[in-house]
Amino acid sequence: MNTSNGKNVLVTVVVAIISSLLTIWGFNAIQKNNSSQNNGVLTVHEKNIDESANSFGQDPNVKLTSLTTSDGFPDFTEVAEKTVHGVVHIKSISIREQQMVNPFDFFFGFGGEGYSQPQEQVGFGSGVIISKDGYIITNNHVIEGAHEVSVTLNDKREFTAKVIGTDPKTDIALIKIEGNDFPYIPFGNSEALKVGEWVLAVGNPFNLTSTVTAGIVSAKNRGNLGNDSGIQSFIQIDAAVNRGNSGGALVNTKGELVGINTMIYSTTGDFNGLAFAVPISIAGKVAADLKQFGMVQRAVLGIQVENIEVVRQRDPEKAKKLSQIKGVAISKFVDRSPAKAAGMEKGDIITAINNNSITDFAELQTQLSKYRPGDKVKVNVQRDGKDKTFTVELKNELGNTEITKSVDAIGNLGATFAPLTNQQKQEMGISSGIKVESVTNDGLFRKEGINKGFVIMRINNSPVNNEADVSRIVITAANSQDKVILVAGFYPNQRTQYIAIDLSKK
Repeated sequence: MNTSNGKNVLVTVVVAIISSLLTIWGFNAIQKNNSSQNNGVLTVHEKNIDESANSFGQDPNVKLTSLTTSDGFPDFTEVAEKTVHGVVHIKSISIREQQMVNPFDFFFGFGGEGYSQPQEQVGFGSGVIISKDGYIITNNHVIEGAHEVSVTLNDKREFTAKVIGTDPKTDIALIKIEGNDFPYIPFGNSEALKVGEWVLAVGNPFNLTSTVTAGIVSAKNRGNLGNDSGIQSFIQIDAAVNRGNSGGALVNTKGELVGINTMIYSTTGDFNGLAFAVPISIAGKVAADLKQFGMVQRAVLGIQVENIEVVRQRDPEKAKKLSQIKGVAISKFVDRSPAKAAGMEKGDIITAINNNSITDFAELQTQLSKYRPGDKVKVNVQRDGKDKTFTVELKNELGNTEITKSVDAIGNLGATFAPLTNQQKQEMGISSGIKVESVTNDGLFRKEGINKGFVIMRINNSPVNNEADVSRIVITAANSQDKVILVAGFYPNQRTQYIAIDLSKK
């Protein structure tokens, strides 16, 4: 009996040892395999993040590990300490014309029009250093229209910044300060964020520098916010974000930059529990494009999608069916559509791009924002209940795969402009317009007979009300095949003229 028990114990011990060895061997094999896979194959998003990070010379080893206290609670102290030095305070100074009332007209009733007087306006915001040589991401609305941008680091050093490029569509801008070895925040994977995950917002609300607030990711791919931005793929958070936080950093608990804090939802103008950030998957690519090309290279599928809110007003039953679709239904194709050229048809439902699931238009926009014209993507669609796959070569908005280049639009025209007041427009009987303030002898305007005093209503049939409108239209035309603009305008008390200008002559 004792001998049998001894044998049973021995067998049990041997089996336990063998099982333990097999478990350890299996775990190491899995870890080695995972490591091999991670080192050998990157997801498309990880590849794009790496490309954006490489554009700014970021060290891939500059990472923090997720930290917890001994009790298992999140510990943000080290993350806050590291990231706060990579966030800067931005002051932008702009000069704008302000309509003034003549005091003599007010007291004596002369009924004059008043006069314009330049007023200095100062705005404040935040920015994120993304390279050791001083490149900084911020919001376009923080520095829009500024003739001077100054940056203050967390250590109180002040610099004058150069604007490298802006993108109003995503509300992202890239600026630069001169120097070396600046502390920066490395890019993270915004698509890996999960709802409920802890994040930190770092910025300068109300000019209170070096402020860190914590919250969680409330939602992803948030769109339809009623703003004019083209982006419909925000990260929604509940960390306190206020005026002055714009352009600041949204970081994860590893200390990685996963978003640029951009806007809040509020009825008072202050934080009301909801804040929104542009994902770094979009902001990083925009910044890299601005650095390399001077403007964003946007890739399009060339499709149109029905606005469900508009459909709901005229056909509630159809809107109900559209809302139940898991994907993006193609309603129309634009001219020279790459999707149509690849074989896709009206009514096809896009369900994935490069194996990344698409459930709505916001997710489609997020996926397309990773690519440039000329990139080829695999698009999965459902057609009549069957799955189909197409390889699409993405194009730019002009219908080709060429790099869109930034041009000195205003410099080539050789002109300066002055905005018109609403009263001036009313007296002229126009709804849009801008006055030519001066022209240079070697500019395109002077060569084509446009001189000081000419009022421009439209360029290429698009209304213009400020210099930014002129620049945007001219840049688009300069990158088109025709390279021509048609200016509609007049000299006061004269007939309307239509003047064609060949931009290729400059």
